[in-house]
Amino acid sequence: MSVLESRVPSLRVRSANGAPVVARGRYVLYWMIAARRTRHSFGLERAAEWARHLGRPLVVIEALRAGYPHASDRLHAFVLDGMAENAARLEAAGAVAYPYVEPDPGQGRGLLGALARDAAVVVTDDYPTFFLPRMVEAAARAVAVRIEVVDSNGLLPLRAAPKAFPLARSFRSFLQRELPRHLGDAPLPDPLRDLPRPGAALLATDVIARWPPTALAALADPAAIVRGLPIDHAVGRVATRGGPAAASLAIGRFLRDRLARYVDLRNHPDETATSGLSPYLHFGHASAHEVFARLAAHEGWSPLRFGRVAAGAREGFWGMSAGAEAFLEQLVTWRELGLNHAAHAGDDQRYESLPPWARRTLDAHAGDRRPILYDRTQLEAAATHDPVWNAAQTELVREGRMHNYLRMLWGKKIVEWSPSPREALATMTELNDRLALDGRDPSSSSGILWCLGRYDRAWGPERPIFGTIRYMSSESATRKLRLRAYLARHGAR
Repeated sequence: MSVLESRVPSLRVRSANGAPVVARGRYVLYWMIAARRTRHSFGLERAAEWARHLGRPLVVIEALRAGYPHASDRLHAFVLDGMAENAARLEAAGAVAYPYVEPDPGQGRGLLGALARDAAVVVTDDYPTFFLPRMVEAAARAVAVRIEVVDSNGLLPLRAAPKAFPLARSFRSFLQRELPRHLGDAPLPDPLRDLPRPGAALLATDVIARWPPTALAALADPAAIVRGLPIDHAVGRVATRGGPAAASLAIGRFLRDRLARYVDLRNHPDETATSGLSPYLHFGHASAHEVFARLAAHEGWSPLRFGRVAAGAREGFWGMSAGAEAFLEQLVTWRELGLNHAAHAGDDQRYESLPPWARRTLDAHAGDRRPILYDRTQLEAAATHDPVWNAAQTELVREGRMHNYLRMLWGKKIVEWSPSPREALATMTELNDRLALDGRDPSSSSGILWCLGRYDRAWGPERPIFGTIRYMSSESATRKLRLRAYLARHGAR
């Protein structure tokens, strides 16, 4: 068999099991688990390359488990919006779409292995957190053909970094040295061209009978699907729709209507100046490469505009407008810092993963008197004395999101109102992962652990409860931020 000629960077591809490619296999199987899109995806591009190289049809399975942590109407519906769109586009391009919505926890077990029996090679997504790494490892042990794992997470390949970076500045300095050489290696906007056409009865009938694919007509009505599933119905659907098309519209809206105001107004909850892209990036409906490409086109940017700045400087590196530079600090530096930690230090949200200085100061003040304590039920219900915090929590409950600045304040107050920093971490993680569309993600985990000192430094003066952990107050936020309309929208009814 000839060697596959691939435009996917080798640094983004690894074999999970060392098994061979089976040239006589009936199809190439792409297991879509993190990059849930059909454009700007290195994983799907690699699978399509194998299909063309081997002259075999491409089969794409996108499954949605019933038993993943915090499975709910909210999260399921958002994913289902994308599944319907992906299946339709795959079929139109000549691939075989296999959308599968698990009816009960565990019923989908064995489906991947059954499909892999007739596959020449399996390609899947490299995602460094949640249950996905364990799931891929288990599949690698059970499947007899090669499983390739492909990194489509960010602009910087995960394996380009040698270690987990402890601070944003040190990671930013590394990015400024390393990233320019990788920016030209972007995934194709459309990787599905010229696919070999599938023949009749490509998939084994016993597989389809045991694990029936979800019909496209059914996927068009996520509300009907989620009603019949054993998931958390108390966390209801929100107005924000999922899927790559919705993600593309959100990117365009941000560039057109918000980017020019981003640097000055993004921290003011009354203003609508944040990107709103984090749920789409989390579920893989949007690619960081697509966002960057569209931003660069909007700015008329080329690599010739890279600036010469002091190592690790926040501004001036990209040679873009102030709004674009500020946005890229979030999209690239902070988002990929979280991915870097997950990839190189493990999916570690434990209290023990905090920097030693942070643990020392928090532990020294763990016995401090807490003048106000709220339990998790009170916090989830937004039943505190603090109207700013209550509004932020109400936004999270009702809309599955929280204003970026207030999310930091939200976490700091949970630290203040919890019996211990360990309990604060558990409460923040539970509320965020259960309610937020962008929960269960390295970026939101980074934000939670930042509230306890990760990626930060000691701040004075030393305070009760916090020690030298950075302190934030609702009083200060009220003085600095435009909040009147936000409080009217999300405050007490």
